Amino acid sequence: MKYMLIMRSTDEAKKAYQSLPFEQVLEAMGNYNEQLIKAGVLLAGEGLADELTDAFVVDFSSDTPAVTDGPYGETHELFNGFWILEVGSKEEAVEWASRCPLGPGSKLEVRRVTDMSDFAEYADTPAMQKEAVWRAEGF
Repeated sequence: MKYMLIMRSTDEAKKAYQSLPFEQVLEAMGNYNEQLIKAGVLLAGEGLADELTDAFVVDFSSDTPAVTDGPYGETHELFNGFWILEVGSKEEAVEWASRCPLGPGSKLEVRRVTDMSDFAEYADTPAMQKEAVWRAEGF
């Protein structure tokens, strides 16, 4: 099973991180990532640039999608980075998420990543057959 761990911060968390030496934050995250790698569960993971730099929003509320630069909403609505883990169970995902070195005001939203079995009733449709080929080719 694949799970995505989505890092979210509040204003409290941002303030706490600003009081720490950045090298300390990098070391803690590096140690966590190393544990994930050594356990063979890390498939992907990235931090995201500050929401004020190159981010934008595409809003599909109208016939023509609108692209805007912020405002992006409340801090807790943003996410700062993610990991994708492949683990044997939800409980294992909970265990890894609980080990993440985040402080007060930070949260990890953990979501299972769907796979082809989630769409088994549609397996014979052209769209899903095409998807199966793409996945087999390692898209």
